[in-house]
Amino acid sequence: MSQKGESASSTGTGQAAPCKQHKPSPLDLIRLKTSALHAPSTGTSQGKTPFPDGGKEAWLSVLGSWFALAASFGMVSSFGIFQTYYQMEILTSSWPSQISWIGSLQTFLFFLLGMPVGRVFDAYGPKRLVFCGTLVLSFALMMTSLATQHWHFILAQGFVGGVGCALMFYPAPSSIASYFLRRRGLAMGIAVTGSSAGGIIFPIALNNMFSIDTLSFGWSVRIVAFIVLAFGLLAVRLMSSRALESNGEEKWTDISAFKEAKYSLLCCGSCLIALGIFGPYFYLESYAIQQDVAPNLAFYLIAILNAGSLLGRLLAAPLMDYIGNFNTLLPSTLLSGVFCVAWWIPISSMQPQTKLPSIVLFAVMYGVVSGAYMACLAPCIAAISPIEQIGARIGMIYSLISLPALLSNPISGAFLSSPSDNTYHHLMAWAGVTQIVGVIFVSATRLLISRSLHAKV
Repeated sequence: MSQKGESASSTGTGQAAPCKQHKPSPLDLIRLKTSALHAPSTGTSQGKTPFPDGGKEAWLSVLGSWFALAASFGMVSSFGIFQTYYQMEILTSSWPSQISWIGSLQTFLFFLLGMPVGRVFDAYGPKRLVFCGTLVLSFALMMTSLATQHWHFILAQGFVGGVGCALMFYPAPSSIASYFLRRRGLAMGIAVTGSSAGGIIFPIALNNMFSIDTLSFGWSVRIVAFIVLAFGLLAVRLMSSRALESNGEEKWTDISAFKEAKYSLLCCGSCLIALGIFGPYFYLESYAIQQDVAPNLAFYLIAILNAGSLLGRLLAAPLMDYIGNFNTLLPSTLLSGVFCVAWWIPISSMQPQTKLPSIVLFAVMYGVVSGAYMACLAPCIAAISPIEQIGARIGMIYSLISLPALLSNPISGAFLSSPSDNTYHHLMAWAGVTQIVGVIFVSATRLLISRSLHAKV
């Protein structure tokens, strides 16, 4: 009789409870001290751990994700160099606000497509998505190199480029989350440095190529397109996922996630933070020029900021594994908001000889703390999500962020609409306060997980 019962249990007929036991939340897995969790992988259902936390395939996926993030988010964060060039050389008859819609559309679609891309990842894994994204983004850049009118750039770089970046970006954190649990922060922290690396490499490369008389705008962009193509193909070759491919019958969204207070509060906090965190990335360069910093030096402030972001992502990786994902995200984001209010605002009233060092130091430190937030967000989402819904839930939050990401640039620009307002104080206060209020919502999520301030969360 016992053998018969075991056979029935193994087939799963009429018993759903055992199946559910193999799909715990990652936070539940942290607390389980069972031998099944730490047993070596044997290839069997009883001995194979949900998260190997290492191994050749896992670390190759981290490397592949680095290339995917460098190509995708690196291009999104490099639009500032295109904005300046279009305004001065190609679209001279268009208002700067009109040109900015190219980058705004790209960013909007990049975030908006997070939810459907995440669901496709859950069904089919990363390779097909990243391969399609590589082709789409490379094609978008090739068409951008041939564009001559505003609507050409809107379609090529804004619309098609946004779709390509999303297809390449979202499989990366989801792929890593399927391999790592205990060392997830370290793995994701290493991978997301690719985003900052791309944000450093592409602006400097494009600026130098644009300044070469014998190298046209078209060929400068095509060279970048070939780099993106190479990065993408490397990512396709290296990335993989432990999430099982499904038959595609599951829902594309996990609406039930919003019934969980932890997830809903994290969504609200992330949207508020997105309204302010990108302010310095968009306006620090123009602010420095307004403060009489030489334009050739002011241009490198964005690269300096991205370099600080790279450092912040690297520092966040071991911190997340040591003190917890939320325990790293909260203080870094709080500092990000405080820096805008308590550091950026007073710079305007400083002596001329101290302004430049203060702006450069602010760029470095703001890059560090904001980069730490960007490194922590995906691990925090994964930490409160079942493994089979990690991709969808990460994508859902990024889709929600798309609206504040679209509105943040026009709202920030509205504070500068008055010719007499040359201090940027209202913009700075908006960037700081929205992040601080967002931290309050995310803090509520952390307290729902554990009320102990000493707990590793």
